[in-house]
Amino acid sequence: MLQAAAADGDQLERMLARRAAGEPLEQVLGWAEFCGLRIAVAPGVFVPRRRTELLVERAVQLLGHRKRPVVVDLCCGTGAIGVAIADRLEVELHATDLDPDAVACARQNATTGEVHEGDLYDALPAGLRGRVDLLAVNAPYVPTDQIRLMPPEARLHEHHVALDGGADGLDLHRRAAGGAPAWLRPEGALLIETSQAQAERTAAACADAGLRPRILSQDESRLVEALAPSVSVHP
Repeated sequence: MLQAAAADGDQLERMLARRAAGEPLEQVLGWAEFCGLRIAVAPGVFVPRRRTELLVERAVQLLGHRKRPVVVDLCCGTGAIGVAIADRLEVELHATDLDPDAVACARQNATTGEVHEGDLYDALPAGLRGRVDLLAVNAPYVPTDQIRLMPPEARLHEHHVALDGGADGLDLHRRAAGGAPAWLRPEGALLIETSQAQAERTAAACADAGLRPRILSQDESRLVEALAPSVSVHP
């Protein structure tokens, strides 16, 4: 793959040196395959994982019968989730991330949507409040003290902000769930990627916010699907 990507022998040597130093292959190549798409990946930006394709598959199932649904990709990183959904359905796409490098990367990928820089819902246009059909969330969920145990490709070459989920890994899950009712339409849904060990607590955070959660599993992937209350909640 590096040979195919390199323009000449000098570039190949530089790319091989980066990979040998532990940089993720996707960052060296400049792209990752996700849901059959080539997603641009910049140095330092979280590399989309194959396990996250379950979230995309479920999103398409939920939205397939709706006419141009509003999709928000929170903590979007490269924007891979939103881009993959938009590749399969005609949607109004919005994405947010706190990391300027991730935002720049997502804007390169999300050619048919809007990418907003900021912290979760604070980055979204106010006009989306109460209109969102789907909130897709692949927020950091690694407990802070476990980041040191991650493979070096992640802990050394992906920005810390894309990995650190707080003391128990669920800080952003609780915030995403707590804010969701104000942004979802009555038939809307929140989808959060989580881990096997954390799934029950992620679901509990959704229930505490007034949503109706259930846990979906496929191989090693875990996903919490939380439906909006029957009536939208507005602060």
